[in-house]
Amino acid sequence: MNPIIGRRLLLGATAATLAARGAAAQENWPDRPVRFVVPFAAGGNTDVLARLYGNRIAPRLGQPIVVENRSGAAGAIGTEAVIRARADGYTLLIGSPGSIVNSPLLMANKRFDPITDLTFVAMFGQVPMVLIVQPAMPVRTLPELVAYSKSRPNGVSIGTSGVGGANHLPLELFKAETGANLVHVPYRGGGATLPDFVAGNVDGILIELSTVLDLHRDGRGRILGVAAPQRSPQVPDVPTFIEAGYKDFLAASFVGLFAPVGTPAPILRRLQALIGEAANDPEIRARLLSFSVNPPTPEELTTDHLARFLQGELAKARRAIDIAGLKPE
Repeated sequence: MNPIIGRRLLLGATAATLAARGAAAQENWPDRPVRFVVPFAAGGNTDVLARLYGNRIAPRLGQPIVVENRSGAAGAIGTEAVIRARADGYTLLIGSPGSIVNSPLLMANKRFDPITDLTFVAMFGQVPMVLIVQPAMPVRTLPELVAYSKSRPNGVSIGTSGVGGANHLPLELFKAETGANLVHVPYRGGGATLPDFVAGNVDGILIELSTVLDLHRDGRGRILGVAAPQRSPQVPDVPTFIEAGYKDFLAASFVGLFAPVGTPAPILRRLQALIGEAANDPEIRARLLSFSVNPPTPEELTTDHLARFLQGELAKARRAIDIAGLKPE
């Protein structure tokens, strides 16, 4: 036999064997535990939803789902660990705006690109942001707040979770759209804003609904608007920003499942089906509602829709960063 032909036949046979093994591996997935990497410390929304969904879908997979907290560098350490992992469905990332959107845009030395290095598999849910003000403030709507802020030489102080954070960037977009005289007061995390707000040291907060729901219900704060497509069932009397006249203004902290680029499509589809099944379970939906989390829509369980969603979030964040004059560090 011609040696060149022989080599080609050998290479072809090897490729066919590897393809067959790859197909068999996908069909048998998973045959060992699956890791959900949470790039933050235990206890936050990202960690809670990772465990909620993990516990629900593990029996359907027939393998344990191990939640691993790998915090540091604003979520970059855990995110990079998943990006470097094999794209075989066994190491997955639980991502959120801080780690997936804001962190890579504000890094001086860009360490990863969420679009090219990760695949957004499925949304776990979104917690809408709200703007809450002191109950004694003489405003009851967002337009009234805008007008009131313009009438005050020192404006109205609004706290967020920190410079460049998931709460700060929507505030910059709202200020740019309305011309409101809102003075940004950054804190070290969303929870750190609450004592100052309760003490009356800051006029308002832009923050996730779950964090301030009790303050609103107890009359210790007044939520003026919910930055979601529809009103929240937990505060049905509060209009959305869109209803208040601010077209397409949406802001939420999302939590979702990401995989390394190249993860086989059959594995992604199986994960999407299982997450959709979990999200439709009445017990899971009740738990999500108790955390003020909006469950995923059918579109939010499809890769194409989520790719467009992520691109939109990155575009909004870039615009807000430019408006705020923030520089990568």
